[in-house]
This record gives sequence, C-alpha cells and structure tokens, in this order.
Amino acid sequence: MKKLQEISPEEQAYLDGSGAVKRDIYTVKDAFEIDAGLLLQENRLITVRTHSRFIDFPPHRHNYIEIMYVCQGGITHYIDGKELTMEQGDMLLLNQHVRHGVRRAEYEDIGINFIALPEFFDIPLQMLKEQNVIADFLLNTFRYNHPVSHYLLFRLGNQKAIENLMENMIRSIIEGNPGEDSINQYSMGLVFLYLIKHMEHLEHNSSQCYKDVVVQATMKYIDTWYRTANLGKVAQDFNLTVSALSKMIKNQTGYTFQEHLMRKRFQKAVIYLVETELPADEIAVNVGYENISFFYRQFKQRYGMTPRQYRIAHKEDGSIRI
Repeated sequence: MKKLQEISPEEQAYLDGSGAVKRDIYTVKDAFEIDAGLLLQENRLITVRTHSRFIDFPPHRHNYIEIMYVCQGGITHYIDGKELTMEQGDMLLLNQHVRHGVRRAEYEDIGINFIALPEFFDIPLQMLKEQNVIADFLLNTFRYNHPVSHYLLFRLGNQKAIENLMENMIRSIIEGNPGEDSINQYSMGLVFLYLIKHMEHLEHNSSQCYKDVVVQATMKYIDTWYRTANLGKVAQDFNLTVSALSKMIKNQTGYTFQEHLMRKRFQKAVIYLVETELPADEIAVNVGYENISFFYRQFKQRYGMTPRQYRIAHKEDGSIRI
C-alpha cells in the first residue's frame, strides 16, 4: 500500500496546479480514447496502473478492457448520467465501448486499473464454461460488428478470497515478470468463478439490472412450474445461495418466493373452481398441494370462505377474485 500511495510525477504536476489531464500520456487521438499501446509493454496482455488522483478525469473510452479494483478509500465514476461511488474492495468491469469519467480522488483513495487486451480473457472465459453474466460481458468484448457498452459493478467489501487474488496479481504485474501472465489469467478466472458463485454482490449491470433479470426469470419460472416450483432450483440455475436469492426477491418485489408461489397457485385454483366441476381436493393436488387440509386452511384465510362456498358464489357470473 505504501508503494501504491506514492505520488507520481503526473500527480505532482496536478498538485502543483496543472489545470488539465496530461492527455499525451494516454492518447494520440483528438477524441479522448485511452490507447493500450501507450500503457502496455510490448507482447504483454495486461498491466496495472494506479488511478491518477488530484484531478477530475474527463469522459473517455479505452481500446482495451478495464477492471478497477479499489484497494483503499473511494473512487466515483460517472457513466450515462449515473454516479457510481466505489469503496474498498469493490470491482468495476468496463468493456472498450463504455464512455465514463472519474471524479477527483485524494491521497488516501487508491484505485488500481487493470488494463487488459481482450485476448487476456481467453483462459478466464474457458474457466467459466456455462453462460452467465460475466461470460456475457467477456463475449461482448469480442463483438466488433455490433459493439455494446457494458459494465458490471460488484460490491465486494471485505472478501478475503478476492482481496488475496487481486493483490497477488497487482504485485506480479508491477514486478513485471512476463512469465506470470498465464498465472494471472488463471487468477483472474478464479476471481470470476468466485463472483458468479456470489452474484448477490453484483449491484449494477449496465445492460440490465442483474437483480431484475433474476426476479423476472423467477416469476416466469413460477408461472410455468407452479405445481412443483422450488426456490433451490432457481438458486442453482443462477449460482446463488437460497438465502441470497430469497433476500433478492423480497427486496425487489416486497414479497417472498413462497408468497409469490402461493398467489399463483390460488389464482389457478379459483379458475378451476369457477370453470370446471373438479372436486376441490383434486384441484388442490393439481395446483401443487399434497396437504389438502393446508390448502383448505389457506383458501379460507385468503378468500374468507371455503372452496365450495367460493364456487357457489362465483359459478353463475363467472367472476374470479384473484
């Protein structure tokens, strides 16, 4: 940390009153696109650079993939009119199509930029195997015909497993041993594997809020498989723990998974009551309740009458109270 906190000549110039970012360090173009060729050593796929402090960094793009990891303090990005303030342990992945700026950081604010060519992620992508939000992000970095701006923000906090991997990569890259590039690729792959097992840390996915994606998929799953729907199945599909998924659904919708499932089952039950002559016991089984007495008890609590009374009250007019 002492090494990372050292004030660079560039930063000293800002402290001495230089009024603008030294663009010639980063680009040779009129448009502010930071060029990997000016930052990467020859034949290297990745490098790291401490984010320049003491000045507002203006909106820019990169021709590489950037991953910022905050070692200490806080760093605030602004993207598409949103301010994203990162704190210690947070990680932001930006593909080469994202245009963003960074608010002034002070001495204690240490953000490390991983500057990587898309080819660096060949091995991490192979390690991910199944389709997931990070694999989608990496595949987008290779999409040249229809480029899409895409970023992911993970709120990791004090996650020692991630911290150790990131610090090992930072040290390895700063020490400049080209022979460790492949080790760093596997280390980055391990970071990604950890992240997809703990997707509750994903706060923002620029293509769509990941939490919204999960909840929408869960609601669709309940609509289709309400007879046998199981929270554990959805959690497994999204590489989430049951508790994390349960909390996500409740926070996003105000209701638990079981409450959504029960609502769907009783919607189907009253349709059967009004539109068919099936006995209530059979309807209970058809909508997923093997415990018939539980079905009757919950029905009475929800509608204030028994299934038979409901059928008599609504059969003639065909009205259904959801």
